[in-house]
Amino acid sequence: MFCFVFFISTKAVAAGAAVALAAAPFVLGAVGFTSAGIAAGSTAASLMSYAAAANGGGVAAGGLVAALQSAGAVGLSGATSVAVASAGAVVGWMASRFH
Repeated sequence: MFCFVFFISTKAVAAGAAVALAAAPFVLGAVGFTSAGIAAGSTAASLMSYAAAANGGGVAAGGLVAALQSAGAVGLSGATSVAVASAGAVVGWMASRFH
């Protein structure tokens, strides 16, 4: 029983990581973080507006909006890819617990 459950969990973790890495660029573009900049009227524009208001009129360098825009413009860095894959792996593992 343990080997069977471990095998299912391992497949779910791998699938979660792969799906998260594959979906990340599409999700970023869908919410408005594009290679041409933040799309007007998008969720990304709303997030940028909120972040600018919270920071006294400018978006903080190294903040969430800046990091998402960077990923939308040039793709995920190595460290970001690891973080996205790890989050996907956790979601895959959690999903395997509720089968």
